[in-house]
Amino acid sequence: MPSAGPDPRTLTFKGYTLNPFQVEAARAIEAGKNVLLAAPTGSGKTLVAEYAIEHAVKQGKRAIYTSPIKALSNQKFRDFKNDGLRVGLMTGDLTLDPDAPLVIMTTEIFRNAVFEDPERFRDTDFAIFDEVHFVDDPERGTVWEESLIFAPEHVRFVGLSATIANLHEFGDWIRSVRRQDLAVIEHQQRPVPLSHRLFHPDAGVFQLEQRPRAIAFHERAVARDGRHGGRAGRRERERSRWGDKRERAQGRRVAFGPRPYVQLLDEVQHRQLLPLLYFCFSRKECEIKAERSMGRRLLDRAERLRVEALFADICARFELDPADDPGLRGILGRAIAGVGYHHAGMLPIHKEVVERLFTSGLLRMLFTTETFALGINMPARTVVFDLLRKFDGVQMDYMKARDYLQMAGRAGRQGLDKSGLVIAILEDEDLMAAPLSRFHSGKVEPITSRFNLSYSTILNLYDRLGSKGLLAAYDRSFAAFQSQTGTPATRAKKRAAAHAALALRVQVLRDAGFLDDKGLLPRGKLAQRINGYEIQVAELLFSGVLEGMDMHQLAATFTALIHEDRRRADPQGHRQSPGPGMQAVTEAVRRFVAIETLHGIANPIKEPDWGIAAAIDSWSRGGSIDDLERLSRSDAGDVVRTLRMAIQMMRQVRQSVGKGQLAARLEEAVVAVNREDVDAKRQFELG
Repeated sequence: MPSAGPDPRTLTFKGYTLNPFQVEAARAIEAGKNVLLAAPTGSGKTLVAEYAIEHAVKQGKRAIYTSPIKALSNQKFRDFKNDGLRVGLMTGDLTLDPDAPLVIMTTEIFRNAVFEDPERFRDTDFAIFDEVHFVDDPERGTVWEESLIFAPEHVRFVGLSATIANLHEFGDWIRSVRRQDLAVIEHQQRPVPLSHRLFHPDAGVFQLEQRPRAIAFHERAVARDGRHGGRAGRRERERSRWGDKRERAQGRRVAFGPRPYVQLLDEVQHRQLLPLLYFCFSRKECEIKAERSMGRRLLDRAERLRVEALFADICARFELDPADDPGLRGILGRAIAGVGYHHAGMLPIHKEVVERLFTSGLLRMLFTTETFALGINMPARTVVFDLLRKFDGVQMDYMKARDYLQMAGRAGRQGLDKSGLVIAILEDEDLMAAPLSRFHSGKVEPITSRFNLSYSTILNLYDRLGSKGLLAAYDRSFAAFQSQTGTPATRAKKRAAAHAALALRVQVLRDAGFLDDKGLLPRGKLAQRINGYEIQVAELLFSGVLEGMDMHQLAATFTALIHEDRRRADPQGHRQSPGPGMQAVTEAVRRFVAIETLHGIANPIKEPDWGIAAAIDSWSRGGSIDDLERLSRSDAGDVVRTLRMAIQMMRQVRQSVGKGQLAARLEEAVVAVNREDVDAKRQFELG
């Protein structure tokens, strides 16, 4: 229970004396305001969320906590449960106690509920949006925006954000769409400050202001060795020493001389700056670097015994048998050496095991992709970046300062470290030309609107508001707010263009038979009830193509709607020609795509991708996880994630079609594939 200290500016809560920014947020909550709080990782934003939750529950109201990823939702559920609260969870994979005073959910679930069942929010006081800067995410940002615009007006918001440049602009927009006053609070001081360093093999570890000296060292080394700088610098030299990855896999090259990252890890280990998080932007690089680090002496005998005991305990908790799981045995082998890797292609249960080992402090080096940086509270002494460039969907480019700081923020453990050390490994061209001050200045990019209404949202809004209301909805968006720059003529032109784009999509839906002047037609009403791939599902149902399918074919079809091959170069290379059933499904979806193409829609809906159909068929007939990975030619974690989404979709469709043979076969399909590693609920409950 919060209590004021002798100084009215102080406040204690849950045994903590709140910082001034936390006090300001608490006072705003008590005054009936919304709160937008931007602060660095680990500075105590969650305590503000907990204050809002306690305030709501004491008033006999409910609170909702939303997060951008399921893993973070699951972690928050456990955290709040451990505090003795009655907590519910809704992630798509799982629904537990949805009527609890506090419900944790993904932001997509929140947005969907706003449209489908606004009555469920009648006694909700607060919705907490963790990582609200996700409004800038190109693919998902619109979900945060839609939630803020369309949530019932009595619901108050607490937005928790990493540092963003245009915080006050974002706050001004929130004030324009929510009726309550808003307190915008910014806190920039990290509880554990960061020390940023750079590393190049010719110059060692150095600070940004020492860059000219490092360049001089590099140029002398180039002249001395007769090397060539430029884009093919370090990687090309490594390749000439070590061979490319295919040659290494076949053992064709014998290594000599340490790789640059090995030099750096040697120094970090020597200076006792562990544990370390090493960020790679390639899953394969994570695995290779972890395997090559197993020869380091990172743990003593007592610590190795502790790792074995902890691993055995985790396996017992989750009912895992390493004897039947080579992946688990690999995790243990690396963990005994104090090393691990973590990425989205791993099986969910394998990621869980690695995370629990890392939180014990016994994994001294963890090689991971950027997903590990998001929300999950697992700090280290040191963070290393393998590269400052990553693939942005089109090309390799330098990452945003916000992304860098999100990952760098994992350096420094409160109560253990005076500072967190962050080191970026530089390629030759990075040393010469990279915008390094971008990453070290602490300044981040402004967020921009990604408002892009899905067909499902358009159908919901059209049903509630009609075409004029749909256009008015755009006028309330952050996109419209940010476009209020330039001359009146320029602003009017932007608004007209946005309205025309929306009207075009409404016309597509009209021509495809989803709506007319009176409202939604049967196709539209069905699509309105499906969240994600709603148009594809409606087309399949109304074409009748699903009626003759057995449970195995249904499972393969729904995964095909979701699956997208990660290998962009030759996505069709490994696939067989689709059979007549697959072709019929594809043609049903192409009916809508043809209408979009006729109207010039730039990004038409996704067509089915049958690349893992054989793997899904095998799994639905009782195949093993090894069969699933082998037949899919994909990482098992990706296939499991796709299956979990397909299960969620099949359940929605089953509810939408009512009783009958199709509903019964959909239930059979769900039962057939929702087992072992795919069964998210079982894994969660065991943990």
